[in-house]
Amino acid sequence: MSTLPGKDERSLAVALKYAPGDSAPKVVAKGRGLIADEIIARAKEHGVYVHESPELVTLLSQVDLDDHIPPVLYVAVAELLAWLYQVEQKGVSTPPPSLQLPVE
Repeated sequence: MSTLPGKDERSLAVALKYAPGDSAPKVVAKGRGLIADEIIARAKEHGVYVHESPELVTLLSQVDLDDHIPPVLYVAVAELLAWLYQVEQKGVSTPPPSLQLPVE
């Protein structure tokens, strides 16, 4: 997941990992600027989907590395993962869902 340049003109990226049996996805990488660019490049090199949602990335960037995402983000991330499953497993080509993000 990534967002494009904002106020400080540096990108922001957060990488999540989820495996069956996990209680929730974990934040496994995050960074700004060159680090964000590298996270995005490596994801693309390995065929990992990169979703651009500035609001979601901002919220996820507040989670510590190796921590599970907070329950307040479960619905938004689950919607994205369900859509991604449909794309990868069933070849369904619909636009990404509009994510239900918590109001701050």
